[in-house]
Amino acid sequence: MGDNETDFSALTTDSMQVIVCEEPGKLIFKEQEKPKIKEGYAQIRIRRIGICGTDLHAFEGTQPYFSYPRVLGHELSGELVETGGAKGFQKTDIVTFIPYFNCGSCVACRSGKPNCCANINVCGVHIDGGMAEYLNVPASSLVHGDGLGYDELALVEPLAIGAHGVKRADVKPGEYVLVIGAGPIGLGIMEFARIAGGRVIAMDLNTRRLKFCNEKLKVEHTINVSTENASERLASITKGDMPTVVIDATGSLNAINNGFNYIAHGGRYVLVGLQKGEIKVSHPEFHKREATLMSSRNATREDFEHVITAMKQGLVQPADYITHRVRFNKVKDEFESWLDPDNGVIKAMIEV
Repeated sequence: MGDNETDFSALTTDSMQVIVCEEPGKLIFKEQEKPKIKEGYAQIRIRRIGICGTDLHAFEGTQPYFSYPRVLGHELSGELVETGGAKGFQKTDIVTFIPYFNCGSCVACRSGKPNCCANINVCGVHIDGGMAEYLNVPASSLVHGDGLGYDELALVEPLAIGAHGVKRADVKPGEYVLVIGAGPIGLGIMEFARIAGGRVIAMDLNTRRLKFCNEKLKVEHTINVSTENASERLASITKGDMPTVVIDATGSLNAINNGFNYIAHGGRYVLVGLQKGEIKVSHPEFHKREATLMSSRNATREDFEHVITAMKQGLVQPADYITHRVRFNKVKDEFESWLDPDNGVIKAMIEV
């Protein structure tokens, strides 16, 4: 079946298959009732599910704000079964959606920041997600496919996370941007920092991923912290200035704490990665730099649209990210292997 072809055979049944993470380390297949049509909600026949760090951390038992059992999955694309009244959408449209369901009334929502809503429900984290054949989502969360295919649309959300982090950092043309962590989110940050005109420096422990940054993303400088002195290399690259923007995408407490040592005077440090511990920083070192510390959570509709535009303009090549594919009924057999760095996973994609 082609990427944009529709298979209506599954729509004749009242049940569907889902994959549930019952507890850390345990995925099970389960048959349950197909979700009923609800007013104000669109129903999507899921076709692609991208696997991200949140899913892997949930499987490991290290994901904050998480409880079990949970249906994982928020990097999704599919075809509309019901529009939920969403204007400009029709049944069978190829779509993705914004998986951060906000309340619309809290202080963050009122100030135009629904991505950090005080009462947020993130699909696949706080509520059950899309590792299923069908999913109901608020009609207001739908995003037009705009001619993109299932694979591309399933990658919009993680790339939007990166785009949002770059927007938070307010990256300016010509400035050095250090991105710590070359996982899928870090790679997206590098892409959009480059698009913003930044001179990107990639830092990681994984030689294979750093090679990917250099060859596929054309990152100018890479630093392997397992074999190089990071501070000395950064000073050399920046002619002693150090990076004016540092963005962490590791979710590693050690990496986050070390990142404070790399900020230029007057620089900005943005935390995209998330972990459970407490950050430690030398106040005098941070203070004398008049440095700025920010978090970056989720993404906005504007970020999603920015990513889709970048894809359509050829500024981002989504196909480069997908290193592993698996059919829905084989996920249980493959999932744990994606945790092993030696398997070279950049993005695993589930086909439904």
